[in-house]
Amino acid sequence: MTETLMQWWQQLLPYLQQAGVAMSGAGHAAGDVAGQALGRMDMAGMLALAGALGWASGFRLYAVVFITGLIGLLGWVPLPESMHMLQSPVVLAASGFMLFMEFFADKIPGLDSVWDLANSVIRIPAGAALAGSVFGADGGTMTLVATILGGTLAATSQAAKTTTRAAINTSPEPFSNVAASLFEDGLVVGIVWLAVNQPVIFGVVLLVAVVLMVLVTILLVRFLRAAIRRLKTWFGAEPAPSP
Repeated sequence: MTETLMQWWQQLLPYLQQAGVAMSGAGHAAGDVAGQALGRMDMAGMLALAGALGWASGFRLYAVVFITGLIGLLGWVPLPESMHMLQSPVVLAASGFMLFMEFFADKIPGLDSVWDLANSVIRIPAGAALAGSVFGADGGTMTLVATILGGTLAATSQAAKTTTRAAINTSPEPFSNVAASLFEDGLVVGIVWLAVNQPVIFGVVLLVAVVLMVLVTILLVRFLRAAIRRLKTWFGAEPAPSP
């Protein structure tokens, strides 16, 4: 039986080697295309990437750190030297673990809002730091501009996410939480991809999205305040307003 297995393995080995060479070539080709895309980035493209990292951090910080480090490690996008730490196996392991935890915590009604509040203290400064790192410590004025841009976008998306989830949690069914969470998962990947490949289109999308997020946040804050007042009235905390 051992001889049969050895013969089978010897026959299979050449095919595995050919498949490995083909997959390696495809991986290098994908990396070359991505590298050329980033290599052609002008100032607008780099600002788009900084904005994407800041904006997406308000939704999924750990996903942004993990995805950015992974594509840099695989050579799909050559990251600036100031971002090489994201490629570290330790950082990838830590961000991957937190991404795993967030993936499930973010889909449980009630727990998602608690998770958002607990992580709000890190998402905004981390989004600012990631955006600023696109230009590096020697970027001077542009590093400062990117840092402010990233922090502001992270705060905007964080506020929109938190108020949206709080409003969704007023409904007892769990399906809307799962749907909203899955949408955010895909949104993070789409944001980074669009910023790298189509920075001009990304800029337009970002501008529209920021306006919508601000409007949604204002409307949902009013809705939540009204809901809280109704709850206080039902529990007798304060008298109902006279007509």
